[in-house]
Amino acid sequence: MIETAKTTYNHIRRWKIPAVLKNKYVCALVIFLVWMLFFDQNNFFVQWERYRALRQTETKKKYYKEETAKTQQQLDELFTNQHTLEKFAREKYYMKKPDEDVFVIMDK
Repeated sequence: MIETAKTTYNHIRRWKIPAVLKNKYVCALVIFLVWMLFFDQNNFFVQWERYRALRQTETKKKYYKEETAKTQQQLDELFTNQHTLEKFAREKYYMKKPDEDVFVIMDK
């Protein structure tokens, strides 16, 4: 058994493995990195997809904030300006004054 171990050790020494790879800490680090990149539940590819989804969500959030600000501005203008309120009621709900006729023209 001892001779087998010695011959195996001598055989490995002939491979000329760099000293860096013989270091147990480097080997442990390489194994850890391979595990984290490919086999872990939160591997690199899952994290990349989550990162992309986060960026898309942040883009949507920015869009909806801008739309909310525009709508709030329109609402403020609607409640402060009587002319704007009248225009909105006429266009959106087809309201009219008692002495007016409204014609709605629809495209086919």
